[in-house]
Amino acid sequence: MPPIALAQTDAEIAACFPVMAQLRPHLSAADFVPRVRRMQSDGFHLAYHSDQDGIVRCVAGYRIMDLLFSGLTLYVDDLVTDSVSRSQGFGDRMIDWLVTRAREAGCSEFSLDSGTQRVDAHRFYLRKRLKISAFHFSLPLTS
Repeated sequence: MPPIALAQTDAEIAACFPVMAQLRPHLSAADFVPRVRRMQSDGFHLAYHSDQDGIVRCVAGYRIMDLLFSGLTLYVDDLVTDSVSRSQGFGDRMIDWLVTRAREAGCSEFSLDSGTQRVDAHRFYLRKRLKISAFHFSLPLTS
């Protein structure tokens, strides 16, 4: 199994789009690379896990932030495994990889938000020993 890597090139970022679009269907392929590039300039990282054939099977977008309530925190913006590749260990390895990155960066917390409808993901996060620590509230400002 190839190691998890950070998407650095435009081709690597673009290869992550089909999996990311399963979690974020509102994104367009044409805007994905430029958008990730803009986000990278603000500290965003896009990690991916491929299979032995080089096909991206799991993607995670994350950033490290210093927050008053938790200190240095690795926050996962996006985490998704390709729907045909679930329960094959890709997500499990990605979470472990992200937690290792957090520890290496000296973070005091690892966190993510998950949509209320993603019940299977919640079971997975609980199995990985993540705790439900807050409610996330939002107010859309565009129609």
